Amino acid sequence: MPVTADIGAAAATQEAAIHDTARTTEAVASEAAPATGVAAPTDAPAAQEVVAAASKPDVSTPLPYQRTVWQGRAPRYAAEPLPESSPLRPTWPRAIGGLLGLASLGLVAVAAVFLVRTFLSTPFMQDFLATYPGEYHPAVEVEPGFAPWANWAHFFNMFLMVLIIRSGLRVRSEKRPTVFWTPRRNSKGKISLTLWFHQALDLLWIINGVIFVVLLFTTGHWARIVPTSWEVFPNALSAGLQYVSFDWPTDNGWVNYNSLQQLAYFVTVFLAAPLAIITGYRMSGLWPKKAEKLSKAYPVEWARALHFPVMLYFVAFIIVHVALVFLTGMLRNLNHMFAAQGSVDGVAYAANWTGFWVFVLAMGVIAGGWFAARPLVLAPIAKLFGQVSGR
Repeated sequence: MPVTADIGAAAATQEAAIHDTARTTEAVASEAAPATGVAAPTDAPAAQEVVAAASKPDVSTPLPYQRTVWQGRAPRYAAEPLPESSPLRPTWPRAIGGLLGLASLGLVAVAAVFLVRTFLSTPFMQDFLATYPGEYHPAVEVEPGFAPWANWAHFFNMFLMVLIIRSGLRVRSEKRPTVFWTPRRNSKGKISLTLWFHQALDLLWIINGVIFVVLLFTTGHWARIVPTSWEVFPNALSAGLQYVSFDWPTDNGWVNYNSLQQLAYFVTVFLAAPLAIITGYRMSGLWPKKAEKLSKAYPVEWARALHFPVMLYFVAFIIVHVALVFLTGMLRNLNHMFAAQGSVDGVAYAANWTGFWVFVLAMGVIAGGWFAARPLVLAPIAKLFGQVSGR
């Protein structure tokens, strides 16, 4: 092979160099002999050192070789990690556990309905239901029905609440915003476009709520959602038990809400909504920076700890509210809420689909707002009120 031949040639070259060195040493000794013709004695140790030095291999130059292995090249990109299992595709143990959990909840619900129905069939509870049927006559006479302003305020509130919840969750999960908004008069007030959208929706929601409350009190309809008697509490308990038993309480929403509805609406409008406004204002850039005493009395940590649970309350309220609208008479309830149709002089309208189709149209508008809530659409609107920039 070529490599073996090269190594052999190098060894022969070194051996020849050793012999030449030896001959050179002998010649030098011969020339140093005296004229008498007698050979001078050779310095044997010196000659041996020279030969030993000459016999050492020269390692300064590497031996020749032929490349037999391809050295390859470094990869441009690191190997991608294996994709993690998607939470939308649980493992079989998790899927089976989830099904068993749902089945357990179903059994608990069925057992609760059975126990409540049995409890309500007792003579004591029959007397209680007769005394407190679930609603009471309000102390203030209220004109029946729903005015058009109430229907519009209800729809606009629903539209804003969906987008507020969406943008609020987006603000909580957004780690590195890509688009920012800055007010024209305050270059230091730079915030993400998502947060600007959330706060703009909050402002519209507050305006809509203020208009609703003002009309509520000027028209006298406040008594529909504000309790006017302590009887509201036992009647609310009665209505709640009837809901759980699936023996729905008598629906008379066109004239008067039952006590459980009244308490739920009162808490939502006059407690949860103001709490959401106060906590949101504390966390926003509108809070005065120089109000040190006020900030110390109302720390921002308190607002953060309350704002998210209030949002969860609104989500729970919306889910229960929509479920009961569909379960307790869909067409009648949708006609009340979206078509302002109910009854005139005690004569009810025939169940029609007007309110349903208005509701479908409203859902289409809300879905359009949901998908339009992205930087491509929001940026031109935000530019009307400030400057929009990238990272």
